[in-house]
Amino acid sequence: MHQMFLLIGLGERGGSGVPKIYSGWRSQHWRPPALYEKPEPEQTLLELRMLDLLPEGVVEQLRERFGVRFESLEHTARLILATAAIERVVSHNRLLEICDTHAHDLSQLLTRLVREGFLVPDGRSRGMIYHLPGEQLPTPEQVFAGPLQSSEHYAGSSEHNRASSEHNAGSSEHKVELDMQRNDDGCLLSDHIDAPLIDALDRLDAGFREKLEILAEEPRNRERMQKDRMQQVIITLCKEHYLTFNVLANLVKRSPDALRQQYLNGMVKSRQIQLAFPSKPTHERQAYKAYVGGQDEE
Repeated sequence: MHQMFLLIGLGERGGSGVPKIYSGWRSQHWRPPALYEKPEPEQTLLELRMLDLLPEGVVEQLRERFGVRFESLEHTARLILATAAIERVVSHNRLLEICDTHAHDLSQLLTRLVREGFLVPDGRSRGMIYHLPGEQLPTPEQVFAGPLQSSEHYAGSSEHNRASSEHNAGSSEHKVELDMQRNDDGCLLSDHIDAPLIDALDRLDAGFREKLEILAEEPRNRERMQKDRMQQVIITLCKEHYLTFNVLANLVKRSPDALRQQYLNGMVKSRQIQLAFPSKPTHERQAYKAYVGGQDEE
């Protein structure tokens, strides 16, 4: 590690080895290193994640799908398609974090991949995302099949409208419940996603809810935790099912927005957890599950 910082020029014997470190990571198809500073405590950090950006299994699937056309693509184009296969959707901003490519060149490459049938665009302007042809992306509307207000997060506002809506509540709620099937634990079941989804703690079986609260006991009882420890708790909670970010925030006793900004967004990018609705990453009922490929190595 000391030699590594000498190469960067931060040690006692200065050097210019940053390109060597970056080229080494690039040769292994790992996520590019990140060098940044933290004011409190005063630190200079070099983040080296050995996250394989071109897993052999994914590359083989792309070869089977596109044949010799995939073989003829340059490295960056292959990297884009592999990321789309793993994360289900990609965006221009996301690819800038992964690819060693200028923004303008990346835009041109994405346009070419769309034109040649490797990617399908969805959305407009800065909200544009891309996915592989034939990819069926679930939406919250398909999974929840009912009003988008959750019973926990919007309980206060629902009280205000209760009097005016009682006349129609019986029939509409009955229909929604028929559409939204749940397992014995109280998790939501849907053919559109690959695992049960926990959208409200008050719908869960008491024993199952207690089990989740025990798993989250440390953050529930501590206002401050090491980041990696909190990440591990989140992964454990999301191991076998999706949890909406409001449910996660409730379990670990954190603000939903803070949890998303400080933990969930970064964990999605590092492929520790995955989105239930990748085409709508900021949706109010987004849910998260531990990434099926496991954690990347540090």
